[in-house]
Amino acid sequence: MAATRIVVGLGNPGSEYARARHNVGFMVVERLADRWRIVLGRERNGLRIGSGRVADVAVLLVEPYLYMNLSGQALGHLESAWQTEDLIVVHDDIDLPVGRVRLRHDGGTGGHRGLMSITDLWGPNFDRVRIGVGRPPQGLDPADYVLQRVTEPELAELDAVAQRASDAVECLLANGIRQAMNRFNAREPEGRPAGEGEPGGDGGTRADAVTQGRTDVANENERETR
Repeated sequence: MAATRIVVGLGNPGSEYARARHNVGFMVVERLADRWRIVLGRERNGLRIGSGRVADVAVLLVEPYLYMNLSGQALGHLESAWQTEDLIVVHDDIDLPVGRVRLRHDGGTGGHRGLMSITDLWGPNFDRVRIGVGRPPQGLDPADYVLQRVTEPELAELDAVAQRASDAVECLLANGIRQAMNRFNAREPEGRPAGEGEPGGDGGTRADAVTQGRTDVANENERETR
């Protein structure tokens, strides 16, 4: 299956990093794979890859497995023909409060090693889904903060924002970056979760359509892997 979009979740391989803030990109890829019944294969050539359809768009779901600062090099092992514009890169962001999701196209790296690795090799012209993990406490190095194992309550927060970021990826695939930005980048009104569309609004109704069509596409993905 030729992929039209490549969803890249950034993180580090290994059980010691599985519950780290820096691995929230992996969490999103794995939630999308679960939602749409896409099988992520074993690591091969520095990548874990699953192919299928999300929101009726052909995709590759990708986890680079050469560690964060070699994410760009890992993408060089993709066997399918691709362009930088095909990428949707999902990553943690300490400059966003915990629980916030923001989308953008192009831009800088904010010092994020995974983004730096990708932009150095492939350029900045790709969509990004930024996931807020908050700033470290005073006196704690940011690198240590994003790599440390989180507590159970913090893991629940990460899981919730990973689910929201998965919604954002689905919206981007279904409706494009502009509509996804309009829906998820606006500061949410009091009492309503970020990204929840108004009844009858473009964000809400189209997101509902994606959810309603998920089962049929997921069943198709599952049949293709048998």
